Amino acid sequence: MRGSLKTAGAAALAALTLCCAQPAAQARDGIGVGAAVGLGVLGGVVAGSAIASANSGYYPGRPVYVAPGPYGACHFERRAYIDPYGYEHMRRVEVCE
Repeated sequence: MRGSLKTAGAAALAALTLCCAQPAAQARDGIGVGAAVGLGVLGGVVAGSAIASANSGYYPGRPVYVAPGPYGACHFERRAYIDPYGYEHMRRVEVCE
């Protein structure tokens, strides 16, 4: 625990020192700024894609159980009936229990 705290503190101190150091003076008119910004954006895209691809694959999530409606579970049944002329017909009837 204490060793990792020392390491983290040393890394933070080194990062702070490097970020606060003054850059060397250059005799240019700022032409290379666009390239630096472009490389920074490209580095961010590469780092982001590496983090995104570190996922272990598709996880469908937990199963969801839906409660039946207020009238219970309904289903369709085929029932036969005879019309007034004596012909037998099949029709689908919704049955709710």
